[in-house]
Amino acid sequence: MATALNRKDFVSDQEVRWCPGCGDYAILAAVQKTMPEFGIAPENTVFISGIGCSSRFPYYMNTYGFHTIHGRAPAFATGLKISRPDLDVWVVTGDGDGLSIGGNHLIHVLRRNVDLKILLFNNKIYGLTKGQYSPTSEVGKVTKSTPAGSVDFPFNPITVALGTHATFVARTIDVEQKHLGEMLKRAHAHRGASFVEILQNCNIFNDGAFNDVSDKALKADHQLILEHGKPLIFGKNRDMGIRMNGMRPESVQLGAGVTEADLVVHDETNLSLAFMLGNFEPPLPTPVGVFYAVSRPTYDGAVNKQLEDAKAKQGAGDLKILLGKGDTWTVTS
Repeated sequence: MATALNRKDFVSDQEVRWCPGCGDYAILAAVQKTMPEFGIAPENTVFISGIGCSSRFPYYMNTYGFHTIHGRAPAFATGLKISRPDLDVWVVTGDGDGLSIGGNHLIHVLRRNVDLKILLFNNKIYGLTKGQYSPTSEVGKVTKSTPAGSVDFPFNPITVALGTHATFVARTIDVEQKHLGEMLKRAHAHRGASFVEILQNCNIFNDGAFNDVSDKALKADHQLILEHGKPLIFGKNRDMGIRMNGMRPESVQLGAGVTEADLVVHDETNLSLAFMLGNFEPPLPTPVGVFYAVSRPTYDGAVNKQLEDAKAKQGAGDLKILLGKGDTWTVTS
């Protein structure tokens, strides 16, 4: 009988080198704690990253891994998953790596529905290169590269993913260890491209960017925890909710003629609802949880099915025969 896995099986011997207090430590701890529950051996697990603070992740996991080039982790991961569909493949990226130079690769891996687990750490800043604004930084953000304030309109990672019709889209927070673990489990259980945005604090260059949803004194009134089949309720006293006012969502207080029956009920299979929730901005609360989860054939599964069909029809093939077929030329000096 195989020995049960535990957290230590996924902890590498490398010194973890992030800034003290970085949210990446919490994410790493959650991943290492959760991985044994999947029952997949470290040697059958691969973490692939691009460039950025988050991209050091493969060094700290006692699994196979690739620290690739800027923004190209989805391309490497696609090739690996197609050639080795038996492996459990994870992509770790950041808001800069995944949504700037890697934006094209990210949207295509999501629309293709490659069976990958994609974790995007969003701290709204370029941390590794010391504090420039990123594709998710807010308008007016003052940084070393935008001393007069950014004029760029930011990307919303959730709506970017939903726009590709990704089959699993979720959001969680670095310090919410229980919720983060639940989202990792949901993402892993999904067959297809799983996209999880993790709100991650960069305490050096963008400290407190998500205080409203991470601070213990504030989060209850600013977090909207999404649960399939349940009404959208939030607030410290669980007395606030979301209802529709015509075509627009609004925050309301329960009581005084407003009941749970008046509230929107979350449905993970409703893409229009997911888009609406993904576009919530203050004074509406920030949704966390699974926005969208549906089933669709995977890209890697379809490609390998074509290969199996071709082999069944034409045989396994022979490279030497292939190179000698048809017109050939001999080139001499």
